Amino acid sequence: MKSTKLNLFSLTMIVVGLVIGMGIFGAVSSSVKNAINPSVYFGAWIIGGIVALCGALTYAEIGSRYPVTGGYYKVFAKAYHPSIAFAINCLILVSNAASLSAVAIIGAGYILKLVPGNWNDTHKAILSSIAIVIFYIINLRGLKLSSMAQNILMLIKISMILVLIVALFFPNKYVDNSAAYHIAGDSGNMSWIKSLGVSMVAASFAYGGYQQTINFGSEVDKPARNMPLGIFIGIAIIIILYLLVNLSYYNIIGFEQLKGQKEIAYVVIAKVFGENGARIFSGFLFLGVLAYVNGLLMSNPRVMYAMGEDGSLPKIFAGRNEKTGVLTFSLTLFAAACIIILFFMQRFDELLSFSIFLDCFGMVLSSATIFWFRKKTKQLDGTGIFKMKLFPLAPIIFIAAYTFVGISIAMDYQNNQYAALRGASVLAVMIVIYFLFKHKSSVQNKIDS
Repeated sequence: MKSTKLNLFSLTMIVVGLVIGMGIFGAVSSSVKNAINPSVYFGAWIIGGIVALCGALTYAEIGSRYPVTGGYYKVFAKAYHPSIAFAINCLILVSNAASLSAVAIIGAGYILKLVPGNWNDTHKAILSSIAIVIFYIINLRGLKLSSMAQNILMLIKISMILVLIVALFFPNKYVDNSAAYHIAGDSGNMSWIKSLGVSMVAASFAYGGYQQTINFGSEVDKPARNMPLGIFIGIAIIIILYLLVNLSYYNIIGFEQLKGQKEIAYVVIAKVFGENGARIFSGFLFLGVLAYVNGLLMSNPRVMYAMGEDGSLPKIFAGRNEKTGVLTFSLTLFAAACIIILFFMQRFDELLSFSIFLDCFGMVLSSATIFWFRKKTKQLDGTGIFKMKLFPLAPIIFIAAYTFVGISIAMDYQNNQYAALRGASVLAVMIVIYFLFKHKSSVQNKIDS
């Protein structure tokens, strides 16, 4: 019987598909804005790729040792106190809502480039909200995007990235960046490190998605060979693509000029291929954003449904419309959270910092479970599961990097005054809610008995 497990090529393409999203078209301006010179700018994207490689290897082994559906959300309950599992799972949902809002803001910025007028962050937030409401209604009616549409989206994203890279072959369009290496001001070692930490926030956003390798630990053919090789090749492809796109931005727009640009891909395409080319590019990019919005509106309510079904959340979250099969309550709550977050934080930079700060908790705590699983599942060693050779170096690098990024966000008062405070407050509220819900359930059980 022919094996149905993933081969090396399939796994590599999955890794590429999981990571390459919409961040490379919008997050770069945030990264370069916080970079004191080009070495910080490019260093953040190189280090971000290495961190993604370490994270992907770590999650792949966790998934191999604990192969359950929705593994990323279930490792917390297995390795930590239920209150931590509940709080972090809810935190991830809030982070995903912020991520959806941030990507919607990117798309709104590009599509508004096609409409004459002086558009500000409020206009982008309103347009983003309209897109969320439209796809909320579509999902409410039980409609889904087909896998073919998602594959087409992936081809569109890769094509747009390749178009941006092609701009490198027009050296007559390059700007002079020589002054960027002699920026005045404090360029001491601590200043460089601080700048790197804040610049890595955007890179972390663009490299996200590799954590889903946790779901493929038991689905790969010859995992000892194909898992690390597929992850390494996939991440290497992404690093090369991202660096080439960043080099295109850098050469065509210029280091200092990048700091004032939001829809940077539009500027590159307009400069090289003209305004009509930029308009076509923006239209395709907006389609990609819409598909991303739809994807998160489909997937996240299902996580809330699962948590409601197993008692982590109140049973109302497990409610399903009998006629359409739609998870009405969970879908409505998630869509509402996206819109509320949008109007509390209308700027992309605010949404980005808030989302990544929340991610730092989830990434650090979930990846740290590898030490627990290594100890508790020793009997699986030598049975054909994937076991990374870079242990404990890979998880330590990953945990240290996300700790560094989280601290950098907390210390960057000028740009992220409330991101860390909001994130920490959400975590504290979720833990309080867990114990209140637990206490209410306990009282109800006593009454019933």
